[in-house]
Amino acid sequence: MTPPVFKTRITELFGIDHPILCGGLMWLADANYVGAVVNAGGMGFITPRSFPTLDDYRAQLRKCREITEGKPFGVNIYVSARPEANVELGVFLDVAIEEKVAFVETAGFSPKAFLPRIKNAGMKVIHKCTTLRHAQSAAKAGVDAIAILGAEAGGHPGMNMIGGIVQGAVVPAGLDVPVVLAGGLGSGRQLLAALALGADGILLGSRMTVAEEIWADDKYKKRITETVESDTRIVMSIFNDNSRVLDNATAKAVNELEEQGITEFEQYRPLVQGPNQRDAYASGDFDQGTLSMGQSCAFANEIASVENIFDDILRDAVAMRDRLGGLAVENG
Repeated sequence: MTPPVFKTRITELFGIDHPILCGGLMWLADANYVGAVVNAGGMGFITPRSFPTLDDYRAQLRKCREITEGKPFGVNIYVSARPEANVELGVFLDVAIEEKVAFVETAGFSPKAFLPRIKNAGMKVIHKCTTLRHAQSAAKAGVDAIAILGAEAGGHPGMNMIGGIVQGAVVPAGLDVPVVLAGGLGSGRQLLAALALGADGILLGSRMTVAEEIWADDKYKKRITETVESDTRIVMSIFNDNSRVLDNATAKAVNELEEQGITEFEQYRPLVQGPNQRDAYASGDFDQGTLSMGQSCAFANEIASVENIFDDILRDAVAMRDRLGGLAVENG
């Protein structure tokens, strides 16, 4: 494993070797994957909604602690715009607190309602959002760090679709808390660029879907290794809910409905419902479901262990750091 190379506010906040976070991946972020991320020197977040019961979720937390030999890890809490959909989030948090989970990654809408419970438990929280305005609001509410998504991100990059190179310069300059850049990232030169822009690290998602520790069928992973940066598409814009997904048969069908101006969600439901994604990962049928995928798929060109993926990223970052040093002009 690569020894520490960069020390930032993010490595200090999470107590990790490398300024690399791996965001919660719906259906995929289980104990095996998150444990591997932590053991490789980064930080990962288990997704509670990925498991059929609370007992299964609790078992994953305990298994992750065994895998990491007691090293801390995190859970992902996605905050919905619909209050009724957030009722179970409190239960997920209760279980995480009971199991002494150290970190929480919140995403979606404001985590303000959950922050007192999180803070009272001594947990650190990083909030994932898509604009500086939302980041500033979350920081004011008391989050410890921000992950800012660029338009290149898989999943929900927001409606403003601001590119990562802009987000990486604007957001850290507008906040006092540590910031990690996310969306379309998967190489060491991007890690170095993020640090140069003022961020304290990067957050990976789609880049990691080819990790050996991800449970998805190898047919799916092999498909991802063959993708390039143009192999994603945006769906669900008609509902003001951009989602960047793998460019597959289902995504094309969704876009066809949008082009027809159909606004009745029930006509989309059979295509976009969550279990379709889980089934696609299990079967390897990569044309089934709307599968979140960012433009960082361009860097996911081989199936490898989390540790090897991290090593490649850090090796590239060091090479680019050295290249920059060689570009300096000596005066006088």
